[in-house]
Amino acid sequence: MIRTSARALALLLAPIAIPASAQIAADPARIEQTVRTLASDSFEGRAPGTRGEDRTLGYLVARFEALGLQPAGPDGQWLQKVPLLHTRLGTPATLRFDGPRGAMPVEQARDLYVSTIRPDAAARIANAPVVFVGYGVTAPERQWDDFKGADLKGKVAVFLVNDPDFSADKGEPVAGKFGGRTMTYYGRWTYKFEEAARRGAVGALIVHDTPGAGYGWNVVISSGGENYDIVRKPEDLTSVALQGWLEGGAATRLFAAAGLDLAKLRVEARKASFRPVPLAGVRFTADVPVTAEQVDSYNVLAKIPGSERPDEAVMFGAHWDAYGAGKPDAKGRIYRAGANDDALGIAGLLEIARSMKAGPAPKRSVVFAAWTAEERGLLGSLYYTQHPVVPMAKTVANLTLDILQTAGLANDVVLVGKGQNTLEDDMARVAATQGRRVTPEGLPERGLFYRADHFSFAKQGVPTLLLMGIAGASDLKQGGVAAGQAWIDAYTGQCYHQACDAWGPDWNLDGAVQDIDLLGTIGAELANGSAWPTWKAGSEFKAVRERR
Repeated sequence: MIRTSARALALLLAPIAIPASAQIAADPARIEQTVRTLASDSFEGRAPGTRGEDRTLGYLVARFEALGLQPAGPDGQWLQKVPLLHTRLGTPATLRFDGPRGAMPVEQARDLYVSTIRPDAAARIANAPVVFVGYGVTAPERQWDDFKGADLKGKVAVFLVNDPDFSADKGEPVAGKFGGRTMTYYGRWTYKFEEAARRGAVGALIVHDTPGAGYGWNVVISSGGENYDIVRKPEDLTSVALQGWLEGGAATRLFAAAGLDLAKLRVEARKASFRPVPLAGVRFTADVPVTAEQVDSYNVLAKIPGSERPDEAVMFGAHWDAYGAGKPDAKGRIYRAGANDDALGIAGLLEIARSMKAGPAPKRSVVFAAWTAEERGLLGSLYYTQHPVVPMAKTVANLTLDILQTAGLANDVVLVGKGQNTLEDDMARVAATQGRRVTPEGLPERGLFYRADHFSFAKQGVPTLLLMGIAGASDLKQGGVAAGQAWIDAYTGQCYHQACDAWGPDWNLDGAVQDIDLLGTIGAELANGSAWPTWKAGSEFKAVRERR
């Protein structure tokens, strides 16, 4: 009661610049109840395609229905089916490179880590040439092309992680076109695999290094050879039979076998003049059995129809899925239920919906999306953007909640993706009414802007805003930045994607409520106005929106 009263007083004392119809006020007690329910054992970790999903869907539909929202899925339904492909590799019959000095067998999880998103009975690559493509970037707006017309059909492409501005040491050439240490879209591993497929490669391998990837080799190999994708038509399947990572030391040895110095090539790849380099005499062969199955999962879609322009929509999103059951932890817990990641985001979504439904109908429609399969590669949101209920050209913005800090009130809000679009200006303005300032994310080189469901919309040109509590240390009212960093270190170091991401008595939701109110208010303003957020100059997504 004391914390809530203090928050209410702070709201009363804040400058009034937001219309009453756009002010969102989340209820921490309701948020707590939602999180504790979704993260309970009865939901079994909310993995797609499981009994836990069935219970989650029923719960979410009932909650939206009780709030008085309408179904927003296809054909007036609450649910949108998302057919998923789930693959798992078996023990390889063959997995090796052949070089000028003979065969170089490699071992899954030791020397490389590969998986597949093709529904074949086996992943086979026969004696394919290997070519180093640097960072593998094609960026006309930055006057950059690593491929220079090279033919990758039938070949295995080897990439460097991140983008050309990331890892230059003092005195070495730097591209100067990719935001310095801030990762661009071209640094994401998903972009590199997609680019390899666009060019007809049969394999795609990224050389792992911990600073560039943002995580160690232990994280790379943690998925056990499984992968997910949306189910695609045969003509839309990737050409890449195997995709994954080369362990750093193994990559150095492989390049040396072809008479190449990988360290020197890293430097050359930072120049716009770089051209692909074949690994002369090196071939890759693989024959790996694959178990493939289709898993039908579902997005939950609800809406408040617009009173004046119902064909235009502001969208709020969060993902309902977590990691299901795993090995028991030290306390015997098996369900990796994602209390923060992202039951808390779902709770915020429901609170924004409740607050908006309690007021006058917005002029534009407001869509609330609970996505499936975010943890499997943003697949629920990806599927929606390919099969939208509201056309992308009519989607005003996507506002996403994915992990919020639970350590108390903050003096700031962390911005993910500085310089992308004008929603960050709205964030600064609305945060000021809360007595807060905007702080850029702490580790932009990790590319968090490209790692949550909003990104599916950004790729379609829809302006987006993400609130993610682990993007940077909040300046907490109690303990400052040091306390904010301590919370991040504890959460990411111990509980991220683990069974201990559970509701705890130490949770203080006041900071999360600040963020939920902020995001909700930005969306409510857009829903009650006529403005269209825009991408800023230099954004990778500006041209996409302008083409719509």
